[in-house]
Amino acid sequence: METEVGQFKSKSKIGHSTSRAPILLSQIKKEDYSRRLSTKIAELDRVLGGGLVPGMVALVAGEPGIGKSTLLLQVANNIDGQVVYVAGEESSGQIANRAERIGAKGKNILVLEETDVDEILSQMSQMGHMGLMIVDSIQTLTTNDLTGGAGSIGQVRECAARLSSYCKRIGLPLLLVGHVNKEGSIAGPRVLEHMVDSVIWFEGDRREMLRVLRSIKNRFGATDEVGIFSMGQEGLFEVGNPSELFLGNTKGVPGSCTTTIIEGTRPLLLEVQALTASTKLAFPKRSASGMDLRRLEVIIAVLTRRVGLPLWEYDIYVNAVGGIKVAEPATDLAVALSIASSFYNKPLPSLVAIGEVGLLGEVREVVQLDRRVKEAKRLGFKTFVTSREAKTVIEAIKKYLSQTRG
Repeated sequence: METEVGQFKSKSKIGHSTSRAPILLSQIKKEDYSRRLSTKIAELDRVLGGGLVPGMVALVAGEPGIGKSTLLLQVANNIDGQVVYVAGEESSGQIANRAERIGAKGKNILVLEETDVDEILSQMSQMGHMGLMIVDSIQTLTTNDLTGGAGSIGQVRECAARLSSYCKRIGLPLLLVGHVNKEGSIAGPRVLEHMVDSVIWFEGDRREMLRVLRSIKNRFGATDEVGIFSMGQEGLFEVGNPSELFLGNTKGVPGSCTTTIIEGTRPLLLEVQALTASTKLAFPKRSASGMDLRRLEVIIAVLTRRVGLPLWEYDIYVNAVGGIKVAEPATDLAVALSIASSFYNKPLPSLVAIGEVGLLGEVREVVQLDRRVKEAKRLGFKTFVTSREAKTVIEAIKKYLSQTRG
């Protein structure tokens, strides 16, 4: 299938900088990135590396309806200075309704209903000093200099380039909203990521309260940093202690095990739940929520072959509590212990299991183990199962679970 890119109908200088002569690198003045504009949302500032940098261009991407517009409206309300909010999707009345719902007074927010990027830049040139520019969303903008409809790769790329050039020239931070399509790309195959300074993904299940803000590119800070939010009727709220969100109240229940994950620079505690149910089906069901199904199948194979559990006779369901997506192998041991706990119908004692499980049934040490243990101790845990306490999965099961069915 061919993608419409578009062709230029005429040249336009709006938003484009003039050509410059080359300069010796040794003569170029370094930019001071320590001067930051705080969004007054600590979790977002964490992801940005300390706040907004003058002239930075950040792409905030995520599925439609996940809360991107709500977050940026809260940012606009918090910023010290005037903010221009370019509304390409919603009417000004709809934005006013959202502002009222989240308690944003909006006295510093100028709403511009416009989708023509050249008209937007013309309006911007007539405004006074602004503190921030927000475009919601980049897929709705067009330029008459290019053929193709709104949302096409050519239009999105050119509109983003013109806005970026203008904002960098005057030192104005720019936040672009980008919707993710079914393939997980932003308006095509990663068409915007290389054009911006920061790419921030807004993740979450619309049926759950949890929202995760994740930095995957940041020229002004660390990548892979995350911010944790909870979505409510009055907007997004920062989660001060995320581990409490991912830990259930299931002590003494078979099939539950606590582990740790590293999200960005912070260790988080997470509860893994497993359920085994006998089945007569030739192909038992395997279900993983919040984790990779293929990784779960490997752990089940290890439990079957190395531990001797007849799991081919059972449907197995595993869930990472809280709605967060788990991708690191440090949770392997907790998954294995939770499945064994459900199979034997025996609860695990209060412990934290941290370790990667190999194909031979061995437990491998994971990165930043001491930081994970320290965070678990801070929350009151005293017993830990790692490669130091158990060299193999079967050793861990024998040590912490009875071998008789309940």
